[in-house]
Amino acid sequence: MNISNIDDDINASDRNPGLLGPEVDMQIGINYMRYVGESNFAGVKFGRRAGDHGAWAAGVQYFGYGSVKGADVNGVLTGDFSPKDMVFSATYAHDITDTWRGGASVKYIYSTYDAYTAMAVATDLGVNYYDAESDLSFSAMLANLGGQIKRFDRRYERVPVDLRVGMSKGLSGVPLVLSVTAHDLTRWHLPFYDNGDGTEGDTPQLKDKFMSNLFRHLVFGADFRPSDSFHIGLGYNYRTRTDMSTYKRSFLSGFSACLGLNVSSFGLGLALSQPHTGATTIMLNISTRLYEF
Repeated sequence: MNISNIDDDINASDRNPGLLGPEVDMQIGINYMRYVGESNFAGVKFGRRAGDHGAWAAGVQYFGYGSVKGADVNGVLTGDFSPKDMVFSATYAHDITDTWRGGASVKYIYSTYDAYTAMAVATDLGVNYYDAESDLSFSAMLANLGGQIKRFDRRYERVPVDLRVGMSKGLSGVPLVLSVTAHDLTRWHLPFYDNGDGTEGDTPQLKDKFMSNLFRHLVFGADFRPSDSFHIGLGYNYRTRTDMSTYKRSFLSGFSACLGLNVSSFGLGLALSQPHTGATTIMLNISTRLYEF
């Protein structure tokens, strides 16, 4: 979700195409995520510089949601199926000035749910401003501009357009970078139901106040970077925490932690979160430059 954190990892361009640059030349990145239940996400991406001020990348992502029981309109079971999505992407970015960079990604999305399939084409547009002297980064991004080219049925499903802005700032004298990202800015109201402390018989209460809407748009992050080869990070997503308020959320709902290492020719990243008591998500990133071999 962080669209402004400066990183020479090829996977950063998945968050914002404006973060792609010549520094990812000949880099390949592989990521895997074990999500809630039987859900698994995986992807691979390759980047190449295009002159002194540009770069391109191509990748594919797979989203599998495990086994699901199928039923017809009368509730009669029709057997199990495995819904899945695949996204094929191509990205190009270019330095506009010494501090500004812009990029665009074109995505082809293919979905298959039981006997139904759908296809869509979408574009992500992103810009980033980075002042190395003050260690200040600002980004803006418009994600998922596009629509379906093949429907599941006669109903047209909209691709969820998302406007995001973010800022990251390194602190003077301390190897710490603080970030905030605002997302889903095409709408203000993000109501949710609060189940209180979860006591049996409690009636969920609809929450739609100014402060709850404000913070459900924001994601906060902090990265401690004592060296170029090691960093640890913490994140907090109030929306994730409140979305879990009607379920058995854990104390850690909404929080995430990550660890990054550069070992020999490889960059390694590990991220953990626990949306609720019954699920812990794990994400692993590996990147390397092919000319190192």
